[in-house]
Amino acid sequence: MPSLKDLRVRIGSVKSTQKITRAMQMVAASKLRRAQEAVEAARPYSARMERMLGSLGSSLVAQDGAPPLLVGTGNDDTHLIVVATGERGLCGAFNSSIARAARVRIQELQAAGKTVKILCIGRKGRDILRRDFSALIIETIELAGQKAKTFADAQPIATKIRDMFDNGEFDVCTLFYNRFKSVMVQIVTDRQLIPAALPAEGEAESGPDLGNAIYDYEPSEEEILADLLPRNISVQLFQAILENGASEQGSRMTAMDSATRNAGDMIDDLTLTYNRTRQSVITSELIEIISGAEAL
Repeated sequence: MPSLKDLRVRIGSVKSTQKITRAMQMVAASKLRRAQEAVEAARPYSARMERMLGSLGSSLVAQDGAPPLLVGTGNDDTHLIVVATGERGLCGAFNSSIARAARVRIQELQAAGKTVKILCIGRKGRDILRRDFSALIIETIELAGQKAKTFADAQPIATKIRDMFDNGEFDVCTLFYNRFKSVMVQIVTDRQLIPAALPAEGEAESGPDLGNAIYDYEPSEEEILADLLPRNISVQLFQAILENGASEQGSRMTAMDSATRNAGDMIDDLTLTYNRTRQSVITSELIEIISGAEAL
């Protein structure tokens, strides 16, 4: 049985931990509001970009000479898996859920005889995946130390992916990240970046009903796609970074709230044990005093 001093030290330690988790919960709640606003502001642009690609690409995807970013290389032998996670832990299952989904996809591709390369955005994804796939990780891009993620943060990553594709280093690129739904729910999402994943039939024109309108493009569709397809990779990467930012803060807020409540329960249990032990010690001392008095 621990001594009274040990119990006092343990209670003080848990109380200090509870203060830290409560402070982290409050900080995460403050950051979540800004991150959620950024996500909600960026989603319409990303969705409109996807619709525009669907409208333009659907008419060119079956034609000869279509852009490689739209139709791919014609093979799917080499896959680039881009795993976007956070830079820090203490955020529940946020990082592990993304890495788990990427691990399943990698194992499926390897079982099918495909070559897999991994590009990690965020230190935590690299730390988890290198246990099993260290030889497949080609690079880790860290975004630590940046208070607010901007479009400029996504552009160098998109440029690197496009350069690798132009050099023939992979055939298909898939991005894994967490899409923010609420503080309690973050959805692991995989999005194919190259070749561009066009919306399903009927989704590309989900805007206002324009009947059987016929569009004339100026300049030509090919010229528009030549600019739009590279930009789309940057936009989707930026959207994923923003979604991850909000998901990470929501997951951290939930995890720290749970940790704070668990610490409170532990303090109650330790305090009860401390009082019982103290009562037992006092009772033993009284019995010793009474026994000594009777002996005299």
